Amino acid sequence: MRIDGAHGYRLVAVGHPLEQFELPPMEPAPDEVVVEVFGCGICHTDVGFAIDGIPTRRPLPLVLGHEISGRVVGAGDNARAWLGQLVIVPAVVPCGDCPACRANRPTICRNQFMPGNDGDGGFATHVRVPVRGLCAVPEPLPPGMSAELLSVVADAITTPWEAIRRAGVGPEDVAVFVGSGGVGGFGVQIAAALGAAVIAIDIDPGKLGLAAQHGAGLALNSSSMNEKDLKAAVRNFAKQSGRRGIGLKIFETSGTPAGQQTAFGLLDFGGYLAVVGFTAKKIDLRLSNLMAFDATARGNWGCPPDQYPAALDLVLQRKVAIEPYVEVHALDEAPAVFDAVARHSITRRAILKHVANGTQEKS
Repeated sequence: MRIDGAHGYRLVAVGHPLEQFELPPMEPAPDEVVVEVFGCGICHTDVGFAIDGIPTRRPLPLVLGHEISGRVVGAGDNARAWLGQLVIVPAVVPCGDCPACRANRPTICRNQFMPGNDGDGGFATHVRVPVRGLCAVPEPLPPGMSAELLSVVADAITTPWEAIRRAGVGPEDVAVFVGSGGVGGFGVQIAAALGAAVIAIDIDPGKLGLAAQHGAGLALNSSSMNEKDLKAAVRNFAKQSGRRGIGLKIFETSGTPAGQQTAFGLLDFGGYLAVVGFTAKKIDLRLSNLMAFDATARGNWGCPPDQYPAALDLVLQRKVAIEPYVEVHALDEAPAVFDAVARHSITRRAILKHVANGTQEKS
């Protein structure tokens, strides 16, 4: 089953604008599908590839984009049951058969496939991906929810979901998010949905206001507080919350050196630090704090595909709101929108929307 007539926007060289081009005909292998892309989020990882020179695993030119929702319009012989299904494509697709996968560590699979890194991604009308790990989206969607918005489930929602799941966050915990933008803003909502008392820390009053509306019991602007006062405010909230968990559960979701310094500095006895954001810049830390506080620090590269349905369910139940944290642009505006994201003139998660030939939602 061959799909013709697709087009997309590819990165041809670091520092160059995205370039439109016609994709070659797509013919899925037996265990592959072709997805007509309804929405693809622009992640700061994409900016890292395009601007900072972080190398992609498949050499350029390459179509970026790993936050993808759409409908399966082509399928190989072993994947025909997926034809017509609305899906979310995992940002990282493990092979399922290597030592890491067999040890239940699929996110460190060395044979993984990441759209927009190992092969062409979702800044396009169509994308060809492995059928492994696809997350089926039940239809019809809830009233007012559109399919392109679900693209951010592929990374911006499932990545903090996995960090929160690994941390075992529950009703007796105080969860602190350093950075309350896209990933952090979704993390705040997820932790609140699981019953935790939540603190949001940021330097942007707008992001803090959103966090306060969507789950944060305390929102702190770290740019107007010294380290001592910030720690005191966090400790006081934790004490007043009545939660009986041992140690704060801290999530570094800013991906900035300052945010990482702040998050590490908040560690307390029995504390847990989840490193979710990424920066290529180095910082100075006193690692002995982990020993002195008998604390834990852990990172996570994305989320295993088998966890996607649980994260998606929170969205479909309206326990996690997407709309306030994103803005939608036409796919054909990709070069200008991507440049705006790279320059930080767009601060919400930008989604590139492809208007498909058919309806995006079944009635």
